[in-house]
Amino acid sequence: MALHKITEIAGGGIFIPGDDIDTDRIIPARYMKSLTFDGLGEYAFNDERKDAAGRDRPHPMNEPRFAGARILVSGANFGCGSSREHAPQALYRWGIRAILAVSFAEIFFGNANQIGMPCLCLRRGDAGRLGGEVAAHPDLILKIDIKTLSVVYGDVCVAANLPAAVQRVLLDGRWDPIAELLEKPDQVGAVARRHAYMTS
Repeated sequence: MALHKITEIAGGGIFIPGDDIDTDRIIPARYMKSLTFDGLGEYAFNDERKDAAGRDRPHPMNEPRFAGARILVSGANFGCGSSREHAPQALYRWGIRAILAVSFAEIFFGNANQIGMPCLCLRRGDAGRLGGEVAAHPDLILKIDIKTLSVVYGDVCVAANLPAAVQRVLLDGRWDPIAELLEKPDQVGAVARRHAYMTS
C-alpha cells in the first residue's frame, strides 16, 4: 500500500448501531484462514448478515441503498474483543474508509489507522444524531476533515476527536509503518548489518 496523505474522507455513510460491537461479530474466526486479507470484505458481519442457509438477514450492509458507503457510524467501544487485525481489514475491503464512533477498543483503533482507515470519536449525542440521519437518508454525503477534526453533513458540522500523534501521521502520510520500511530498504539493511543476530 503506497504512502499518501490522508486529509479528508468523503462519501456516503452506513449506520451500524450498538455499543461493544466486537471483532468476532465484525469478522467470524472461521474466515481468518487465508494467507492474505483479500476477499475478507464479503464476510464482514457475516453471521449477522446471513442465516445458516446463507440467505440474507435484515442488515444495513445488505441494503442496496448503502452500497458504496465509505464511512461507518456506530456506538461506544467499537472493535472490542479479540485483537484480530482481520476485523479492520474486512471493513476496509468491504469499502469502508473511515469510522466514526463514540469510542474504540485500543487495538482495533491502532490496526485500523495503520491501514489508512481513520477512526474518529464523536460525542454520544452527535454520533446518535448522525447515525439517525445516515439511516434515514442514504444519499447523505459525510465529509471528515482530518486537519480541523470536524465532520460535516448537510448544514451540520460537529467536532471529532483524534489523538494528535495519529492526526499528524495521517496528515503527513506516515500512517503505514510497513510501507515506510519498504520505502527505505537501504536504511533497513544498514540497521540490520549493525546487529550480529541479523548476520550470523
